[in-house]
Amino acid sequence: MNQLAHPQDVASLAERAVTLDHLSNDDIYGEGKRPGFDIRYYVSLVRANIVLIAVMLGAALALAVVTTMLQTPRYTARASVQINDQSERILKDQEDSSASVNASYDVDRFLQTQIDILNSRGLAVRVMQKMGLTGNARFYKSVQVEAPAPGADPRMVRELTIAMLRSNLAAKLPRNSRVTAITFESTDPEMSARIANGFAGEFIQANLQRRYDSSAYARDFVSNQLGEAKARLETSERAVNRYARENGLIRTRDAIPAPGPNGASQTGGGSSVTTASLLQTNSAANDARSARIAAEGRWQAIAGVPLLSAREVLSNASVQQLTTERGKIDAALEEERARHLEDHPTVLQLRAQLGAIDAQIQRTARSVRDSIRADYLAAASTEQALGNQVDRLKSETLAEQDRLVQYNLLAREADTNRALYDGLLQRFKELNAAAGLSASNISIIDEAETPTSPSSPNLMKNIAFALFAATVLAMLVVFLKSQFDDTVHVPEDVEGKLMLPLLGVVPKTRGDSPEQELLDPKSPISESYNSLRGALIYATSHGLPRTLLITSSQPAEGKTTTSWAIANSLARMGRRVVLLDVDLRRPSLHHKLDGENGRGMSNLLTSADPVLSAVRETGTENLSLITSGPIPPSPTELLSSARMEAVLAELAAAYDIVILDCPPVLGLADAPLMSALVEGVIFVVEADRGRRGSLKASLRRLRAMQPTILGAVLTMFDVSKGSNRYSEYYGYDYYQYSGKDKASTKAAA
Repeated sequence: MNQLAHPQDVASLAERAVTLDHLSNDDIYGEGKRPGFDIRYYVSLVRANIVLIAVMLGAALALAVVTTMLQTPRYTARASVQINDQSERILKDQEDSSASVNASYDVDRFLQTQIDILNSRGLAVRVMQKMGLTGNARFYKSVQVEAPAPGADPRMVRELTIAMLRSNLAAKLPRNSRVTAITFESTDPEMSARIANGFAGEFIQANLQRRYDSSAYARDFVSNQLGEAKARLETSERAVNRYARENGLIRTRDAIPAPGPNGASQTGGGSSVTTASLLQTNSAANDARSARIAAEGRWQAIAGVPLLSAREVLSNASVQQLTTERGKIDAALEEERARHLEDHPTVLQLRAQLGAIDAQIQRTARSVRDSIRADYLAAASTEQALGNQVDRLKSETLAEQDRLVQYNLLAREADTNRALYDGLLQRFKELNAAAGLSASNISIIDEAETPTSPSSPNLMKNIAFALFAATVLAMLVVFLKSQFDDTVHVPEDVEGKLMLPLLGVVPKTRGDSPEQELLDPKSPISESYNSLRGALIYATSHGLPRTLLITSSQPAEGKTTTSWAIANSLARMGRRVVLLDVDLRRPSLHHKLDGENGRGMSNLLTSADPVLSAVRETGTENLSLITSGPIPPSPTELLSSARMEAVLAELAAAYDIVILDCPPVLGLADAPLMSALVEGVIFVVEADRGRRGSLKASLRRLRAMQPTILGAVLTMFDVSKGSNRYSEYYGYDYYQYSGKDKASTKAAA
């Protein structure tokens, strides 16, 4: 059994019962989730409201038919035009003067712009003027408006005509297409076709006119800018020449390449005579320095080694020839020495020739060395002279650069003005050549033809729309009706609306009273309460709860009969059961015995008498009863006293299960107060009993005390009703199985 409330907590129970109306939906429905989508529940909901749905559908059908018959036939003419991104070019280098679409992401915006132009007021004005629709009685009749009086305000007539044109026109562009449909609807088929074609034609004309007007404006603008640019160019050129003459600057423009970014040369920088001389002299000085270094290297190479060992001497052609001749003479001398003595004339002659050759080789080698030295001295002299010249030109160039600062500013301004003038001149020539020669990017695909059949009213379309709207409205009404009505019609509603487990379903009795049905162990009521008993045996973790409270939302829902039936059913199983009538306002359990109610719960709660002194036997083995006793003046105070806790504790120790038959929850604090003192609560709900929030309000009051609500029992359920035919309990009929045929009557509570 749940832990009973302490004496100090009993006084707060009444206060907790007062704060029941401030709970959220989670407090009402518990922590469990709502059940999922159940098609059978919604089908039963439709069947229960089939008359309402049929009436709404019938009314919608009748309204659609009557409305269709009363409407005037209207005819829709359709013309189609193709819209390209930009017009074709007539001239080779002609550019489109209007804004063209150059990026794929902007195509949709461009096409939508064209649709907006078709629906614009300006195009409607062009069509009105072109077709002479202002004051046209046939036009006003075709759009079903009253023609203006002859003396009407012209501005009002004009605005009326424009409004009628725009309201009956429709321009739509299908997805992934450039063909736009232009439709016009009126009661006159010929007028519809004429106006649709008029919009298509004026759309093209307006597009061409915008291009021409844009080109004319561009030409005028460029012409004015061209004159201003020419004047600025002349002024800047004169300023450059005047400054150069005053400062003695001679500039050669585009003559010498100027180094550009990344080291590449570029033209157009301009150069003065002094700068050009400096560049040329500096280049020559660099070459002279390179020549001097090379000559110096050659001289040092030959001056530091023996004369006949130098590479420059050995590579000389004369030296090589003399060396060859010496070799021959030397070979001949050796031969003669082999045959003659040293003083032989031939030997002496050859030795004289060999000395002459050696002297000649020495002279030639010295000549080569002297020429290399002369080259070195000449290169050094040239380098020095060019270096002096470069230094002089540097000084002159640096002095000139100070004067070139202002000159360059003036020159850049002149160059900018020249480039601007050349661009404007070229653009002006192109605009003059292309003026008025632009082709339209819009072409007519299909002209509107006079329609032969009306486009509206469409009977089938109106009926379908009316039925659809009525169906949606009916479903909405039924849904809202079900949401605001917590009446339980079928067992599925217990979980769907109350979010409580369903412990059992008690059918409607077919006998004189439920008590008579309960006497038959094979009757439908007996079988249903046996099923409920089986559910209670496993209701808690330790099995059957030791203390059980049975209550309902309102009176006469079957809670007393349920209490009596559960007690009898458990007693037949061998459980020791005591049934308490704690309805101290309208007690009824004493009628199950001899009607005597002189002593009971009210006596126990107002005295210290032993609890077992008020127990009465019922004639059923293992089943005892404590009636309510005399009705006290304040039942709530007695039920919330510490004595009530003590009575329950003593009875729970003496019996296997204590069952409390409580008063209804709604409007009373008795059941919520006692629900905190028991292990489990059973909530009895009568099927098909009209309510407006009473069930949820009762559950809210109960849950405020945080009891253990085991579930709900649905009583007086009639499976033969049409609204219950889609419940899973339909067809679960005990009557045919038991072989009994009894008249159906409503069970008493």
